[in-house]
Amino acid sequence: MNELKHLGKGTRAVHAGVEPDPSTGAIMTPIFQTSTYVQEAVGVHKGWEYSRSHNPTRAALESAFAELENGKYGLAFASGLAAIDAVLKTLKPGDEVIAGQDLYGGTARLFRTNHAPMGIVFHFVDTQKPELVESAITDKTKLVWLESPTNPLMQITDIAAVAKITKPRGIWLAVDNTFASPMLQRPLEHGADIVMHSVTKYLGGHSDVVMGALITEDEQIDAQLRTIQNNCGAIAQPFDSFLVLRGLKTLHLRIERHCQNGRKIAHWLQSHPKIGKVYWPGFETHPGHEVAKKQMDDFGGMIAFEIHGNNLEQAKKLVASTQLFALAESLGGVESLIEHPAAMTHASVPAEIRAQLGISDGFIRISVGVEDADDLIADLEQAISIAVQ
Repeated sequence: MNELKHLGKGTRAVHAGVEPDPSTGAIMTPIFQTSTYVQEAVGVHKGWEYSRSHNPTRAALESAFAELENGKYGLAFASGLAAIDAVLKTLKPGDEVIAGQDLYGGTARLFRTNHAPMGIVFHFVDTQKPELVESAITDKTKLVWLESPTNPLMQITDIAAVAKITKPRGIWLAVDNTFASPMLQRPLEHGADIVMHSVTKYLGGHSDVVMGALITEDEQIDAQLRTIQNNCGAIAQPFDSFLVLRGLKTLHLRIERHCQNGRKIAHWLQSHPKIGKVYWPGFETHPGHEVAKKQMDDFGGMIAFEIHGNNLEQAKKLVASTQLFALAESLGGVESLIEHPAAMTHASVPAEIRAQLGISDGFIRISVGVEDADDLIADLEQAISIAVQ
């Protein structure tokens, strides 16, 4: 691990985790589509026993994850939620978690409907204000979970400021880095203990894999998570691991284009007479801009916006009227996506909480792809003209 740390992000994206196959010289890691491995004698093997525990293709990908995040240990899971679930399974009844109030709907649902009934206590706070994190801490607090940027409100949390609160107390800080990817932000460098990715998104990048990842620098944390993964079995499969290894090789190029397109489209939306507030951390007026500038290398291709009047039917008509932007959940693929959070990705969040957060009926989220920006702008323009009166 970390053999590529001194090299540029693009070089790491191409080479992380991958070595020529020793048996054939194949430049790409083979797909080891096997469930078990022959042993020479009882307990005598080549380091591989059973593919729930270890698989060479998955191991190469896990090394790549660690190298890209400047960590030491990586784990690849069957989904992002499986990865989050593994972290929560390190806790016991009565333990407390402080979580960001703006989270992916599936994360909040997992917290509230699966782990809270098991005795884990969750406190949802605005992590943009580290002092609120500190005031929520009790002697039972074991974990702080946050996203930055958040889904879908694009809020920014100062990771280093929160780490200064959690580290001295021995509380784990876990950061969902899905919206940024390691090309734009590496939370371990700012004091996080665990980084989580929905690999389905930017790391996979081609909308053809569902996967999650956890990365850490701490050997003991890794040992706990690895034991849980092996015991519970929510592992990434060999073929999916191969696809993500392939996708990682263009991650730096894709993210560069996502950022270029995102910047152009965000400014265009901001100037549009039928569009209200635009949520993108690259704006100097964004409340988290200075923090984002400090801990991110660029501002990404995720944007949210409101239509004037916040009319539900107009918002639904807009997202259904695009031609290049596909109406679909998820994000981070090479193709642009558009969705209505209140009715789609965050429908499981109670309506009163959505209202408190500001996820209104006219709130729309877009994942800007790598197409030509002018074509994407033209597509949004025609959809807005059809839907918003």
